[in-house]
Amino acid sequence: MAGRFFDEWQVGDTLDHEIRRTVTETDNLLFSTMTHNPQPLHLDVEAAKESGFGQILVNSTFTFSLLVGLSVGDTTLGTLVANLGFDKVVTPKPVFIGDTLRARSEVKELRESKSRPEAGIATFIHELVNQRDEVVCRCERSALLHKSA
Repeated sequence: MAGRFFDEWQVGDTLDHEIRRTVTETDNLLFSTMTHNPQPLHLDVEAAKESGFGQILVNSTFTFSLLVGLSVGDTTLGTLVANLGFDKVVTPKPVFIGDTLRARSEVKELRESKSRPEAGIATFIHELVNQRDEVVCRCERSALLHKSA
């Protein structure tokens, strides 16, 4: 599903993104090692068992990246000029291997671009929710979007 152009959005628009994803051990292992994150909570079962979590904790930067990735198809795919920033990233609940995650988005703000009349800035609130309906990640994303022709 293609993203929307700037002028096709309204403040308050909300989307429940269709694609869901069950997090695997391979996801966590590859992401942690590819990003050179040796945190034992992510990679060492025995160390993780001794933590307050009692099990492997999924790398929170994977969780954040998955949130953004799940939202792209419905929000900015094919209409993005550039991501301008990610703000207020929080991970209020942990993610564990085997959790199934889904994303939702809301348009918080729209404003015209002062430097690019053919584009505008949309600010989205993205949330990632687990199978227990707990928010596991939330962020604001500002994106410069093309206007429709």
